[in-house]
Amino acid sequence: MEEGFTNPFRKLLTVGEVAERSGLAVSALHFYEAKGLISSIRSRGNQRRFGRDVLRRLGIIKVAQRVGIPLAEIQAAFDTLPQNRTPTATDWQRLSLLWKEDLDARINRLVALRDRLTDCIGCGCLSVESCPLRNPYDRLAKDGPGPRLLETDD
Repeated sequence: MEEGFTNPFRKLLTVGEVAERSGLAVSALHFYEAKGLISSIRSRGNQRRFGRDVLRRLGIIKVAQRVGIPLAEIQAAFDTLPQNRTPTATDWQRLSLLWKEDLDARINRLVALRDRLTDCIGCGCLSVESCPLRNPYDRLAKDGPGPRLLETDD
């Protein structure tokens, strides 16, 4: 090799190396790439090569999915980051703040569901159409289908 020449693929990772380091299946990496969440370049032999920044992005994807953030929201958050740079702690703080309000609302809905679920079953009627305690004369039907009492803010 010529002096001063650096191989641009030397610092890049193969799809197998990324899969091993991230704990994800190769098929998951291909899926995330197809969705635009991560990107690769192609070697002369048409093999995928990933920058090391992809490992941090995959970590963010895994954490976000674990708490229920949809891929579309993860993609929108990633669109705010510079490409081909490892997301920093500051980037993560900003992204996590974007998701915090939504997560708090989901937690509150789940707590309300948990707390009200036993009360509803506890009445013994198990009526879908009317419950003399929670929904007398099926008055909630005018609001549409579904668990209306579980969607309230109180």
